[in-house]
Amino acid sequence: MSDSSPQEVKIKDSSIFVRIGKGFANFFTKSIPNFFTKTLPGFFVNLGRGIKNGCVRLVKRFVEGSIGTKLSHLIFGAGNLYRGQIIKGLIYLLLQGGLIALFVGCPEVTGPNNVKVPIGYKALINLALKGHEAQFNPSDPANPIPASSSQLMLLFGLVTIGLIILYVIIWNSAINSAVAADVDVKEGRKPSTFKQDLQALIDGKFHVLMISPTLMAAIIFTLLPTIFMICIAFTSYNDLDMSAIPTALFHWTGFSNFGSIFTGEGSLGKEIHARFFPVLGWTVIWAIFATFTCYFGGIILALLINKKGLKGKKAYRTMFVLTIAIPQFISLLAIRFLLSAEGPVNSALKAWGWIDQSISFLGLATSGNNVLLAKVMIILINMWIGVPYTMLMTSGILMNIPSDLYEAARVDGTSKIKMFFKITMPYIFFITTPYLISSFIGNINSFNTIFLLSGGGPTVTDAIGNAYRAGETDLLVTWLYKLTIDNGDYNTGAVIGILTFLFTSTITLITYRHSKAYKEEDTFQ
Repeated sequence: MSDSSPQEVKIKDSSIFVRIGKGFANFFTKSIPNFFTKTLPGFFVNLGRGIKNGCVRLVKRFVEGSIGTKLSHLIFGAGNLYRGQIIKGLIYLLLQGGLIALFVGCPEVTGPNNVKVPIGYKALINLALKGHEAQFNPSDPANPIPASSSQLMLLFGLVTIGLIILYVIIWNSAINSAVAADVDVKEGRKPSTFKQDLQALIDGKFHVLMISPTLMAAIIFTLLPTIFMICIAFTSYNDLDMSAIPTALFHWTGFSNFGSIFTGEGSLGKEIHARFFPVLGWTVIWAIFATFTCYFGGIILALLINKKGLKGKKAYRTMFVLTIAIPQFISLLAIRFLLSAEGPVNSALKAWGWIDQSISFLGLATSGNNVLLAKVMIILINMWIGVPYTMLMTSGILMNIPSDLYEAARVDGTSKIKMFFKITMPYIFFITTPYLISSFIGNINSFNTIFLLSGGGPTVTDAIGNAYRAGETDLLVTWLYKLTIDNGDYNTGAVIGILTFLFTSTITLITYRHSKAYKEEDTFQ
């Protein structure tokens, strides 16, 4: 427990926004320079030290090991076979043989249009070349079908790298298994049988058995696609002619796609150059207002509902919880219909004689859109679906604030307003800082609200009337969706995705590391 009282800590915690601002200043003035002068060099020093220690350990195991252990460095399972662990040794041997066969034999996988791409060392060569030496099938010159596919080359090249990493992991496991068998023999124990290993896996290592399928699924369905899309950001994928039979041939372009944000060059460089910073600015504004309107709105609502003497508290809570119980997309689509040009709201305003033309509340009209109105309406509508979450969470926090703090404040003659700002709000800030940060990051990537309400509109056009894909209310994530799903500009979408990740992760780390919830997490325990 800290030496300072909870009340003193909470009063200090009210300066969280000042400290966050200082955190951003320190990030640019200290953290970034330290990264290049200390962290990055230190990383390579530690990496070199780790490689050195690993090599020393490998040589030591080879020198001190038995004949079987020495052979295990070349032939998987040799040490197990040498010690009589036949089944385990054969499993290691079969795994080695299968991986070598895949790598050397280079079996071909047939993709779209009967394009055949190999897996193995040829896939590594294709990963470096990726379409530079691709040839077309000459069977139909009038309608050529590509004999190569850069997408598959990239994918299978990454898969081959994964197989090499798997080979190294199994190789190390086989050596460790042989060393463990040697240790058992030296200490007078009989090496474990395959049945005993299975029993140990079910008993002492059951967590490994249960985590392994999830880990494999995460690697195959999350990590591999993520790495694939990151690699796409460094290619000329956008240069493909998708209107005809796609040649699917592209090459590495380095950081040119990232440079197009500032230069406006490249296949989609003009749009990135013109729209990236406006979209980024609106994304930040949206995230700030969407986060804090729901946050403080939920706190105020919780204070009102939990006020002593208020009747029907359960009814009020139930009413607001209904906005959570009803699926969000249904609420958003219903509100979009109500505020559309021919919706009930505009029809009622016209019937009352208040307006002559429909108001474009959400920027959905073909002309006459008010961008500021659309953005304000989206923020207000987001409060309807976001405030109840904060209200429920804050209600629980209010019930757990120690009553002794309020009693002591009353004895000292503190007013209710001062107690609210010196006790209630700091306590809520302390508990909800992680939630506040996650809400901010979630709002940066808030797809449903924008896409279902305004679709990113109103549309933005350049000087000659060409429409940009990113509209006035588009966030980075909705713009990314339009680029990839609607237009197939995957490398541009990958660039935006990478920049979005860097932006959100930086904000998250800086904000959380400079909050009381991180520095003094045990204060209220």
